[in-house]
Amino acid sequence: MEYLIGIDIGTGSTKAVALNLNYEPIQTSQFFYPTTSSSQGYSEQEPALIWQAFINAINQLVAALGPDVKAIGLSAAMHSLIMVDSLGGVLAPMITWADSRSTQEANSLKQSDYGYTIYEETGTPIHPMSPLCKLLWLKKHNQNLFYKTGKFISIKEYIWFRLFGTFKIDYSIASATGLFNILNTKWDINALQIANIDQEKLSQPVPTNYTDNVLLADAAALLPGLKTTFVIGASDGCLANLGSEATTEGVATITIGTSGAVRMASTKPLINRKAMTFNYILDNQIFICGGPVNNGGIALKWLLENIFEEKALSEAVYDSLFQSVATVTAGCEGLIFLPYLTGERAPIWDSEACGTFFGLNLRHKKSHMARAVIEGICYALFDVLIALESSSHKVSQINVSGGFIHSKVWMQILADITGKKLVLIMQEDASAVGAAYLAAKTINLSKDYPAFANLTPEVILPNRGNQMIYEKKFLIFKQVYANLSETMHQHLNS
Repeated sequence: MEYLIGIDIGTGSTKAVALNLNYEPIQTSQFFYPTTSSSQGYSEQEPALIWQAFINAINQLVAALGPDVKAIGLSAAMHSLIMVDSLGGVLAPMITWADSRSTQEANSLKQSDYGYTIYEETGTPIHPMSPLCKLLWLKKHNQNLFYKTGKFISIKEYIWFRLFGTFKIDYSIASATGLFNILNTKWDINALQIANIDQEKLSQPVPTNYTDNVLLADAAALLPGLKTTFVIGASDGCLANLGSEATTEGVATITIGTSGAVRMASTKPLINRKAMTFNYILDNQIFICGGPVNNGGIALKWLLENIFEEKALSEAVYDSLFQSVATVTAGCEGLIFLPYLTGERAPIWDSEACGTFFGLNLRHKKSHMARAVIEGICYALFDVLIALESSSHKVSQINVSGGFIHSKVWMQILADITGKKLVLIMQEDASAVGAAYLAAKTINLSKDYPAFANLTPEVILPNRGNQMIYEKKFLIFKQVYANLSETMHQHLNS
């Protein structure tokens, strides 16, 4: 049987999805790996473990479905930074998007005369997530490693190098580095000067439909019997829009996994200086514009583990939680949660923000706290959506993806807070599916990007009564942060 594979190299796991030639998902595989934090603000991973998960995910599908793979498309998390020598040897653990050690460097760059110029040229917000800011930190705090490094690369570049022995970076991942000019698709002269590196320290940028099919001997030995075309693909965010079939005007996507994001497609960058919405490249015609939030499912996980003291998180534990949430009325009887447990990205871009329960009183129970956390996550995403609409056009429909889609009550709360129709196209990983769609178009299986012919997508409509409650509560949510932000900074630095 002939089939396609889309594979998403994520922060917590690598997941592969097999699609038949009607673009129906037929099999999945997933392998996990840990994140470590050796110091406050650090978030690191071992690239070798991710490489092994990548190999395992492909081999598991091939073992189940056979070797007739038409093409494999790659998706990957953005903003990672790996220091390697000229032969691709890893010199230090990979720094992930969630690492905040470069907060001071990011703040200094943002406040400088050229900070917003860099944002406008590269499409990447000025934030510790950005590889540009990570490089500024590295040069200041670890000069030996900075000057010893042969190449500064991302996790997808590392995997591509181990597959084919060449340093390539797709335009999409490059457009999330803060070092790449999204208009001329070249490394940005101003950003390179600020980072104090030249383009020889970076991979060669290539379009997202770039391919290779000649594996290195070591890689071929790890993928026995596999002879196929690998398509370099794009970032997980851009491909989530493609996999969610949200590349037309008026349709946005919201993804909630560990973190979350709001995105929409545009034929040009949507620059918003205040909210610093991102502008990443999907292909030579489509930008994916939007904003990420730090705290999605990670906030609910924190509540269950640290506050409710659940020893082992299981599907049953989450089901019980969502059942209790459904018993609480919209607005949580006045309880509001700022979900900034790991700081926040869009639209406030405040890595020193912290989580806060506001309005807590004697009548509130665990179920209220759980609903308040979910509502807080949705308020934060709604805040991004408002900023995005202010730079573009009104959104009439939101296609949803990510782990939260398995909770009916969570999706309903999101619909009620945003006041938008939500549409669930498919249950599978949208980024991996998007990678398979891009691969199909690249090898001419489809003239345009294909789509899964789901004639009965799940639709969630907002409850107007709840929406009116949330309109008032959202204003309080915004005001609570505005009132507390200065105190948050003082507390953190005291």
